[in-house]
Amino acid sequence: MSVAILSWSLLAAQVMLALAMLLALYRMVFGPRAQDRILALDAIYVVALLLLIAQGIRTSSHIYFELAMLIGLLGFVGTVALAKFLMRGEVIE
Repeated sequence: MSVAILSWSLLAAQVMLALAMLLALYRMVFGPRAQDRILALDAIYVVALLLLIAQGIRTSSHIYFELAMLIGLLGFVGTVALAKFLMRGEVIE
């Protein structure tokens, strides 16, 4: 019974995370300012990371955890680069 509860809980979590990703995508497309769009992009990569972790737990596969780590690293670097571009107008000084 606990396996069924875990399976349904992971499915519910993935559905809610997908909904959160859609809402963040809406904010990224129709955001009023560039700062809102960057924040939405940051939220999208965090939600994608969480979706991969939930899928890794659901399938008991280690590849999803490695992909989540890669997305986290690239998402952080991308967010820092975009924030620096907004502040100074250039990424590399």
